[in-house]
Amino acid sequence: MMSDIFSSFDQNIYFFSQKLWFSMFLVSLYFNISLWMKPSFIYMLMMKNMNFINKQVSLTLMKFMKSFNLLMVSLFLFLMTINLNGLIPYMFSISSHLIFSILLSIPLWLSLIMSSLLNNSIKTMAHLLPSGAPSWLNPFLIIIEMISILVRPMTLAFRLAANMSAGHII
Repeated sequence: MMSDIFSSFDQNIYFFSQKLWFSMFLVSLYFNISLWMKPSFIYMLMMKNMNFINKQVSLTLMKFMKSFNLLMVSLFLFLMTINLNGLIPYMFSISSHLIFSILLSIPLWLSLIMSSLLNNSIKTMAHLLPSGAPSWLNPFLIIIEMISILVRPMTLAFRLAANMSAGHII
């Protein structure tokens, strides 16, 4: 069952998949504990960290996207929970799979690109052309920059999956 270094990536082990579901249930129970109990020190510390993340996201230029702070905080907590689950020995880590990082990166990337195009399309298009480039080279630079923007989520997803897999193997 656990005979090689790649067996930790086998999601078909029934016992460990039950453990994963139960641990995710415990984490969701922990984050919602303030609904029926007095907030503890750990909960207050967690809320302080969430407020810090919220403040850092608010300092960026995401003022036009009203729910971006909530998205970033929930995405951070989701990824933190999954990655902490991956630290448990012999636990199946979903974050080391390519499909997981692709399914997280493409919708987030697409929403940011679409919102920047809708809010300020002229400024977004102006970022495609580097300043100081020769005029005869401008059409090629715009095409190359568009291709690099389109390929970026896939390359980052591949890098993240490769790093996570290598980290779990080592």
